[in-house]
Amino acid sequence: MGVSGCGKSSVGLQLASALDIPFLEGDTYHPYANVAKMTAGVPLTDADRADWLTALHKEIRDARLKQSGLVLSCSSLKRRYRDLLRSADPELRFVHLAGPREVIAERMAARQDHYMPPALLDSQLATLEPLQEDEAGMVLDIAHPPAQLVQQILRT
Repeated sequence: MGVSGCGKSSVGLQLASALDIPFLEGDTYHPYANVAKMTAGVPLTDADRADWLTALHKEIRDARLKQSGLVLSCSSLKRRYRDLLRSADPELRFVHLAGPREVIAERMAARQDHYMPPALLDSQLATLEPLQEDEAGMVLDIAHPPAQLVQQILRT
């Protein structure tokens, strides 16, 4: 979990590979209307995110029922979003990839062919509700390379 540009996809792909389980890119589940809004620099609302979160909930639930395991990259910016996802699998764990705004903004500016413009970073940071003590998960510093972050996750 984390704002756009924090490395969710890179870390998630490596983690899924290390665990030999499927990886799902949460961004691919956004409906066209959401992508169009973000491309235009318009932040998503809770209503915009509802169908997207429902689709991700279904994927998590299906993986739990199949006992197949799953790594999913998803911003999960608000506690209530995480609570909804967690309702699909009570054993769901979150890894919050966090770092300074400047570092994330640089990463976003360097990306090619991504619909999320750097102009939306501040709205995401304003929306972000960090993991709470009663939420299963961890916070990792994106100053470390993805391979090192994956090792931290695996150790925990």
